[in-house]
Amino acid sequence: MKTFLAVSAQKRPQGVEAWNQWAENHAKFIVEDGGPLGRTRRVAKDGISDIRNNLVAYVVVTAESREEAAKMFLHHPHFAIFPGDGVEIMEGLQIPPKA
Repeated sequence: MKTFLAVSAQKRPQGVEAWNQWAENHAKFIVEDGGPLGRTRRVAKDGISDIRNNLVAYVVVTAESREEAAKMFLHHPHFAIFPGDGVEIMEGLQIPPKA
């Protein structure tokens, strides 16, 4: 898995600066700054196990649609400078009211 640490020490400050600029440019849409994610542990009916996935960080934004949210991440430093391969957009759904 490619990570922040895989970026050369020389390029890391450039990536952090670009990410901070992206966050500043989209500040009115950012609901939660999020942050880096660590290793994954899965709990299922057969027990607990360590697994791998490609998630390395998260941020929560608000937008009129998933398409508008996705547009915010075009050319994002996560894959433009850092070694990530993309950004996934997931809609947060409302919890149904209690009966």
